[in-house]
Amino acid sequence: MASRTTALASLSAVAAALFALILAPALRLTWSPWKWSRISADLVVMNATIYTSDPSLPFAQAMAVRGGRILRVGSYSSVEDLVGQETYVLNLNGNVVMPGFIDSHLHLIYGGLQMGRVELRGVKSQEEFARKIKEALRDKLHGEWILGGGWNNDLWGGELPLASWIDGITPDNPVWLSRMDGHMGLANSLALKIAGINNSTCDPVGGAIAKTLEGEPSGLLVDSAMKLVLAVIPEVSIHDRRDSLIRASKYALTRGVTTVIDFGRFFPGTSVDHIWQDFSDVYQWADSSGKMLIRVCLFFPMQTWSLLVDLIQEKGRALSQWIHLGGVKAFADGSLGSSSALFYEPYEEDPYSYGLQVTDINWLQNVTLHSDKFGLQVAIHAIGDKANDMVLDMYNTVVSYNGMRDRRFRIEHAQHLVPGSTIRFGEQRIIASVQPDHLLDDANSAEKKIGTMRAQRGSYLFRSLIDSDAILAFGSDWPVADINPLGAIKTALYRVPPGWENAWIPSERMALYDALKASTISAAYAGFLDQELGSLSADKYADFVVLPVDSWDQLAGDLPTTVLATYVNGKQAYP
Repeated sequence: MASRTTALASLSAVAAALFALILAPALRLTWSPWKWSRISADLVVMNATIYTSDPSLPFAQAMAVRGGRILRVGSYSSVEDLVGQETYVLNLNGNVVMPGFIDSHLHLIYGGLQMGRVELRGVKSQEEFARKIKEALRDKLHGEWILGGGWNNDLWGGELPLASWIDGITPDNPVWLSRMDGHMGLANSLALKIAGINNSTCDPVGGAIAKTLEGEPSGLLVDSAMKLVLAVIPEVSIHDRRDSLIRASKYALTRGVTTVIDFGRFFPGTSVDHIWQDFSDVYQWADSSGKMLIRVCLFFPMQTWSLLVDLIQEKGRALSQWIHLGGVKAFADGSLGSSSALFYEPYEEDPYSYGLQVTDINWLQNVTLHSDKFGLQVAIHAIGDKANDMVLDMYNTVVSYNGMRDRRFRIEHAQHLVPGSTIRFGEQRIIASVQPDHLLDDANSAEKKIGTMRAQRGSYLFRSLIDSDAILAFGSDWPVADINPLGAIKTALYRVPPGWENAWIPSERMALYDALKASTISAAYAGFLDQELGSLSADKYADFVVLPVDSWDQLAGDLPTTVLATYVNGKQAYP
């Protein structure tokens, strides 16, 4: 009996050995893909200076990617075992790599449309303004609309344009040209006639129709008054809108932007239906047909909050890896350049004007309360100091009604604040969604419009917001300003407007780390995307950019404004 037991034990030992030598490796290849299998990466980035935007491992030398997501980040030795026969090894010879940039506030399809229209950005005289319109007439049919925008009257001394500037060259074509901030536009006399605007037309609530000394419409329409002309402009075709999405997405990739938070074709005076039309006609089409090139987080007009609630309940927030349903947006005021930002004190040029409150505050609070109660993220445009405080007060009231939770309220722009408001952003955990490059346009005009003391005390308080523990998310507001995250970071670091030798409010300059964070992980956090994006960390999407510098010291000393390459899902998307 004992000998039989010994024999069985010996056979068991032999079987175990055979299992270890023959069967176990095969099983390891099949059963346990993470702990035991010999996984190979699709892509291994090596010999790089990788800035991860992850505080647990700020810098690394190598990164492995599989299936569009990051497997590991660290030293090359830590990922070397993931290099297989099919792995593409990208040796960057020290080039700096960082997460794909996230533009936290833009208008993607509208920006794509503007790329094919009259471009007035940088125009510096009435003569050049008129010449641009005359050039646009060459390929227009009789009666066809001429559309464009981007003009900034501060570049030619501050005088606002008039319909008479272009009436003589556009007698047969209606014209609409939006100011760079989207809160004011110029119509020629034919467009005014088509819209039914004359000397007896009253200002709509939240807007203004500028008049000449003789009481005639000058052609300028401010904020909600713009809807009078916008309502008679023919709708853009589905084909043109789809083309604009592809065109805009390709342009974003050239700047290293891999994700955007899109506020749609929604400015004061525009139809709230545009965003929903673009969602169904353009975004869902692009997603289903495999034409999405960058990731988008969509915000919808607050007036339609219940539709968004229904959509999220039906489909969830993540419709795919490309499209995320964000929240709702509303407006508290206008813009500084259009003298419609709402301030406590009057404008220097008009002691009777404090700006415009473009939305009824009671309605705004009530709809914010309902939106928040149903779990929607809320973003509200506020530029003037009074408008910002109104929104901060309102958010505080909503929290007291609906209770504490992770809601990530946003204020879009937050350009001008009174002392103490920066502290409130931090205490209330409000996200300041800011656009650094706007200060390049506003530095001169702000001191003229609200006075040097007020401008110096409360304009673009990036550093004060950071010091108050507020969360900053950088964006461009494209097409108001260009998509250029590296340029925006540089603006936040130095704050030197064109033609200036010194910084504007130098105490508000940001540190490089804070500015990079605002363009990556904080921007992801601002859209509830931080579990998937914003840092080069294991299990997140492999969206990253390669910069044309070969060391961190070189980058910190002279920040580039271009990228060498952009990768989405670990695949090269640009060039």
